[in-house]
Amino acid sequence: MMKYFHRQVQLWGEDTQRSLQSKRIAIVGSGGLGSSLAFALGASGIGEIHMIDFDEVSHHNIHRQIAFRAGDEGKNKAVVNAEIIEARCPFVKAIAHQCNFDEWTKKNIEVDLIIDGTDNLPSRGEINTYSKKMNLPWIYGSVEAFHGQVCFINESSFNDAFKIIKKTPAGIAAPIVMHIASLQANLALRFLAGLSIKKDTLYYLFFNEDGELITQKFGLPK
Repeated sequence: MMKYFHRQVQLWGEDTQRSLQSKRIAIVGSGGLGSSLAFALGASGIGEIHMIDFDEVSHHNIHRQIAFRAGDEGKNKAVVNAEIIEARCPFVKAIAHQCNFDEWTKKNIEVDLIIDGTDNLPSRGEINTYSKKMNLPWIYGSVEAFHGQVCFINESSFNDAFKIIKKTPAGIAAPIVMHIASLQANLALRFLAGLSIKKDTLYYLFFNEDGELITQKFGLPK
């Protein structure tokens, strides 16, 4: 196993790498953010990854949802991602749940962390409510156009900080989806490995009119 994770072992040692085998996470949504999260975390050595999504692959998903290829149309997104995770890493167990988040919560599966890969505010509100009930941290991420947001939510409440409305996002550039998922994955991996992270701080990234990448930070109320 240590040969497979050689570069990570160089980063934090064999004991930390072994500790990841006991960790369990849930990724809610297996599309744009979710499939990028699956790639980023699926070969990291986390012991158990639960992929949750009721949706099937559509033709227009493929350009920005990196797990899918032409010919995957009609397949369940969680199933495809789980298969890819286990094909890439024999040390990770990936479980596909072909259901929505509310149905998944009724399975009473214990995890250490929930990661948001959804695409709407009401679903994130549900994740927040469940996480507070179970005393679990979760990582929020969203994308639209050329900008995105990321936050490790621990003591703060998404439902208090954001107005929960139904809103159809504007167009999305494929690379920003991978960028935001990568930031979510780094927060997740640092947390699971026992490294320090900044909690309850919203990172907002965007390109201004001159094409400059700007990052802003906002503390969420607790």
